[in-house]
Amino acid sequence: MSGTFTPLRYAPYRYLIAGRTINALGNSFAPIALAFAVIDLGGSATDLGLVVGARTVVNVAFLLFGGVLADRMPKHLLMVGASAAAAVTQGLVGALVLTGTATVPLLMALGAINGMVGALALPASSSILPLTVPAEIRQQANGFNRLAFNSAAILGAPLAGVVVAATNPGWGIVVDAVTFALAALLFLPLRRLLPAAPPAPPSRPNLFADLRTGWSEFRSRTWLWVVVAAFAVINASWAGGLYVLGPVVADDTIGRRAWGLVLAAQTGGMILGALLAMRLRLRRLLLFGVVSTFGMAIPLLILGAYPHFWLMVAGALVAGVMFEQFGIAWETTMQEHIPPDKLARVYSYDMVGSFVALPVGEMLVGPIAGVAGVEVTLIGAGLLITLAVAGMLISRDVRTLRHELPERDPGPVKESVA
Repeated sequence: MSGTFTPLRYAPYRYLIAGRTINALGNSFAPIALAFAVIDLGGSATDLGLVVGARTVVNVAFLLFGGVLADRMPKHLLMVGASAAAAVTQGLVGALVLTGTATVPLLMALGAINGMVGALALPASSSILPLTVPAEIRQQANGFNRLAFNSAAILGAPLAGVVVAATNPGWGIVVDAVTFALAALLFLPLRRLLPAAPPAPPSRPNLFADLRTGWSEFRSRTWLWVVVAAFAVINASWAGGLYVLGPVVADDTIGRRAWGLVLAAQTGGMILGALLAMRLRLRRLLLFGVVSTFGMAIPLLILGAYPHFWLMVAGALVAGVMFEQFGIAWETTMQEHIPPDKLARVYSYDMVGSFVALPVGEMLVGPIAGVAGVEVTLIGAGLLITLAVAGMLISRDVRTLRHELPERDPGPVKESVA
């Protein structure tokens, strides 16, 4: 099997990973900084859910359009433009928080704009990776991508906790804005490094025809829509529990800096999980990934039952290791079984299906917790994740889909030059 660092021999992959990694470093500041910015404004869990959910609603609404654009336009161009626009919107949010002029409605509005520009580039960002490396090292490339992403996050999360606790949440959001700008610069060289796209047909279908083609590809694969449907439940439970109720529980128990360390433990687990997943040779790769997602329930159950610092750290670490098995298995499976010219559109349907319940979970978890109690709501979210994973395993297609194993020794890898 190819070595862990083999994908880095390819220049397009290096620029792609560099841009994603520096952006991940800044994005690790954003959830912590934004959560405590809303709390410092006197906002409740419901207000925080509205701020976070506004971005997600608009993001989901524009994802399908982003998938069509990514299959029609140069993918790197969408990534550069979206990163630059996100730098501007996050810079405005940081300025509002630092100057004390931020309000919940303003944060919601800017979050919605940020969600729109992110949606236009997210399918492109996900579908461009197979263009940067040969097919036989795709699993390693996906694994190293997530390894770099999570390494940046594990450095950023505790640093964000320190910055937010010692200064002002606005500075954490400013860091995110700067990294978006740097990522845009790193994505620029992909224009000359990626292989030229095939010429467009003289009569290109309209946008709605492209959407219908993507939908046909999506619904024709049972394993695909079953997993996406289950993750609508999983993501709603996870986002509402961890990112809305989690900071509220942390503020009352372990403190803001400790919460940053808990999130860092989760990303540390994801780093370990990526190293493991890159070395796996499994014919039932998707099945293994799905079973591993049982671990996502662990942090929510601990938060609801006994939010002790070291127990939360351990639970977050285990959840990170297990979730990463699914993440790499899912990326590799999608890239292996979906035609490249339709991959961005199928990614967009995957994202919409998986993300559509996020704003529901983020916006409703506060009112639900107000009626049922924070502890009961967190435990209920953990149980919903467990039931959703069990539902995926009922599908025969999920249990039997086979992964084509690469040769153990694919031969020498030719250096890709800039």
